Amino acid sequence: MSIPRGKLIAIGGAEDKGTEFEKSAVYRDNLNFFELGILRRIVEEAGGNDARIEVITTASTIPYEVGENYLNAFGKIGCTDIGVIHIRNREDVLNEEYLQRISRCAGVMFSGGNQLRLTAIFGGTRFLDIIKSRYQNENFVVAGTSAGAMAMSSTMIYEGNATRAHLKGEVKITTGLGFMDQVIFDSHFEKRGRFARLAQAVSANPSCIGIGLGEDTGMLITQGNRMEAIGSGLVIIVDGHDIRYSNMADIPEGNPLSIENIKVHFCAKGNGYLVKEREFVELMGLETTPVMTDVY
Repeated sequence: MSIPRGKLIAIGGAEDKGTEFEKSAVYRDNLNFFELGILRRIVEEAGGNDARIEVITTASTIPYEVGENYLNAFGKIGCTDIGVIHIRNREDVLNEEYLQRISRCAGVMFSGGNQLRLTAIFGGTRFLDIIKSRYQNENFVVAGTSAGAMAMSSTMIYEGNATRAHLKGEVKITTGLGFMDQVIFDSHFEKRGRFARLAQAVSANPSCIGIGLGEDTGMLITQGNRMEAIGSGLVIIVDGHDIRYSNMADIPEGNPLSIENIKVHFCAKGNGYLVKEREFVELMGLETTPVMTDVY
């Protein structure tokens, strides 16, 4: 597969929308991530405040409320050319107006909710084909938060209780939207204690890199390979390529997993990771961007 020209922005959920609830729920380390963080980065990568961005609320059970929240949030950072597409079923996907809108916009953002709604409704459709073609061939942004992020990869977690995720069979996996191979995304990673869930998914699919996205945190992915952590929290990388022992294939369902030599990396804002090379990067863009040191 050729190198995609577009960009993916996978967000772990609860991205700061400038509301008092979000400000009290997510620590900022005294930085204004509403101005400097994820939503502004989406706008910048899409081409600036004049860029047209379509928010797709399909995964949510409260689409109109979610859509209004995003209109307000993007508006607060000066981006007003925002559309909201409320696709609720596969019949809606055929709407010619929606197909025209995603053919003309600079980027799309999939909201949170239930990732299985995204794959069940968009899988095999012209709507998804247009987005994937534009991502592959144009400087086009595909962003997704929570469920919208988890559905981005070819391999997708769709179910798994964190308290039982150490037991074989408790984590359910299916095919995602397929924007990126060789990765598995999980969201709300720290707050909902999902390390064992992602570790089981990776141990069952060790060719994949697990990407655990913290809240108000994400990964900007370029060239289908280069990942840069953005936002206020952590991205945790789980690499199973060098697993030496795993009992996954031999134990009955419901039994505890045993895994040796699974690798873990913690990525804060600015850190990067190269998927194909399986390589942590201390400062993504260091080779082209000089490091500025503040003097006090």
